[in-house]
Amino acid sequence: MDDRVPLMAGLDVSRETERALNVFLDRVCQWSPKINLVSRDSLSDLRTRHLLDSAQLFAHLRPSQKSWVDLGSGGGFPGLVIAILAKELRPDLRLTMVESDRRKATFLRVIVSELLLSAVVISARLEVVPPLQADVVSARALAPLVKLLGMAERHLAPTGTALLLKGEAYSSEVAAARLTWRFDIEEIASVTQDGAALLKIKDIRLARPAT
Repeated sequence: MDDRVPLMAGLDVSRETERALNVFLDRVCQWSPKINLVSRDSLSDLRTRHLLDSAQLFAHLRPSQKSWVDLGSGGGFPGLVIAILAKELRPDLRLTMVESDRRKATFLRVIVSELLLSAVVISARLEVVPPLQADVVSARALAPLVKLLGMAERHLAPTGTALLLKGEAYSSEVAAARLTWRFDIEEIASVTQDGAALLKIKDIRLARPAT
């Protein structure tokens, strides 16, 4: 019997990983009414709007990249999704989730413990966390791009990559960010939302005025 489960195009997982993802979604449904992990409207479509949207980032993890930092992890999208996938597919990955809301950080730690995931949760504001020098930094629905790039630049290694999920207005955010920052960007169409994009960004540096 085939013991692989197609999660999304190009990504199959074991039945054990599929069960872990479903346990995680069940816990989100249980906790969210109390601490607002996701919007009430999206609870009925957690798999597509949150889980699969987050899972698409995993395809962009390169073998040479060993450390991943998820900024503003909230309800675990994408941080916990990446941790669950990595347990099977990239057990060498060092994952850190940063979440300033202590209740949400508690939720993240509960899931890490329950599913025996290899991940660290830091409960602090991003600006006071020492630079983490990550190979990959991710964020989803956290802040406008111009602000997000400053957060990513702080915690990325010099050769690192930011994987940032953005909605339909991402083009205007990119244009606004270029007034403050210089960066190399690849815009990849979202696999879950028409018009949205995964922004793959490298070499982030402050813009310098012309002399």
